[in-house]
Amino acid sequence: MKRYRLYIDESGDHTYYKLEDSAKKYLGLTGIFIEGECYRATFQPVMEILKQKHFPHNPGEPVILHREDIINRRGPFRRLRDVEREQAFNEDLLQFIKEQDYCIITVVIDKKTHIERYGEAAYHPYHYCLVALLERYCGFLNFHDAQGDVLAESRGGTEDRQLKEAYRVVYNAGTQWRGTEFFQRGLTSSEIKLKQKSGNIAGLQLADLLAYPSKQEILIEEERINDPGDNFGKQICQCIEAKYNRHVFDGRIKGYGTILLK
Repeated sequence: MKRYRLYIDESGDHTYYKLEDSAKKYLGLTGIFIEGECYRATFQPVMEILKQKHFPHNPGEPVILHREDIINRRGPFRRLRDVEREQAFNEDLLQFIKEQDYCIITVVIDKKTHIERYGEAAYHPYHYCLVALLERYCGFLNFHDAQGDVLAESRGGTEDRQLKEAYRVVYNAGTQWRGTEFFQRGLTSSEIKLKQKSGNIAGLQLADLLAYPSKQEILIEEERINDPGDNFGKQICQCIEAKYNRHVFDGRIKGYGTILLK
């Protein structure tokens, strides 16, 4: 039986605050899941080779791929202020994203529409996205007779406690769409694992790099935001097109690999 791990990161925040601002209106949750042996033998070592090549460092002081730090050229990413180094890194990163073996699910919620529709009964945006993510992940695991667990980025004391409880409720009670057996058959643990970015978890680093561009791509396709034209995020989305979770028989991505909640 194959064992997988789902790595989760978000783009946006979970609050119902300043929802007229399109940058605040949407929360995206991206999960990438990878088979365990593939992760140990290829995914994690190749990512470390990529980082060491472009940002030479002491292994005891690891470089963490973090989208905001890369964009703002902070810390070790100051090297990317050199145009040739930036181009070389971008090419190798795109190659890594395209060649590695993993599967993606991105869930986006329109927080403004959701709160207007449900008022005080509105779901916690992050937790609502998590439910949709777990349903698709467990659907994959169950269909392929596999099992797996879940690792998300730690967001702090209160948020972590609430997230653990939200996961526990799904595991122990199911959802209005799926019963308990559906989740417990696929998931190996009743607890979600939480790690900080500083833990140098390769799966979380890739989820961090993909969360924003995949969210934006969904919003463009749903005509929620304007298409900004060609940029590096678009190049990333082209590389991950074949990685999305999809319907086993007809290959549909929408509803399986990309989900918009309202």
